[in-house]
Amino acid sequence: MIKRIMSLIVIAGILVLGITQKEQLLAMVNEGGAYSILISMLLVSICVFVPLVPFPVLAGLIGGIFGTPQGVIITLSGSMIGTMLFFYIARYGFKEWAQTKIEQYPQVKEYEEKLNKNAFLAILFVRLVPIVPSPVVNIVCGLSKVNGFTFFLASAIGKLPNILLLSFAGASFSENKWFSFGLYGFYVLIIMIVNYVIVYRKMNKAPE
Repeated sequence: MIKRIMSLIVIAGILVLGITQKEQLLAMVNEGGAYSILISMLLVSICVFVPLVPFPVLAGLIGGIFGTPQGVIITLSGSMIGTMLFFYIARYGFKEWAQTKIEQYPQVKEYEEKLNKNAFLAILFVRLVPIVPSPVVNIVCGLSKVNGFTFFLASAIGKLPNILLLSFAGASFSENKWFSFGLYGFYVLIIMIVNYVIVYRKMNKAPE
């Protein structure tokens, strides 16, 4: 009960802060400087729970303000703070609610089987190729017996390519907008093709 109450307080605080202070937080991020680094991490962490700003837009904005290397560190750090918080809330705070939530996604059962066989590779794969929504991955892993460090490491490595690309696109946006749009569009196209291939193979393997 205490864990659930604490989880409720944390989630409520995140929702209130995100919804009521969204514009102020974005303004602080745009200001740049050391103080805005912490605000940027906070905003990215909040967006793991509540997509106040589309992640590609936010990561690109941070990359444009701080540059690619620093933008990657800031965005990845904020994302992992929110991700790990989500993971532990699912594990210790709302198991029943989380279980009900993931039942809405039929593909989760197959993912759970792979998770039990090789947790690191299963988490890494769905981070690199988002065939399962990120919040669902957090919940499923939280409900499983996956070690927290394994989840952290696989998630961080899996998130890195996307964040690196978004930060680079954001840093390049002021010089060449079409290059930035094209770069991210190409990345999305690759992800769509990979998803299509996965679905196509599953259909071919289906019993006749």
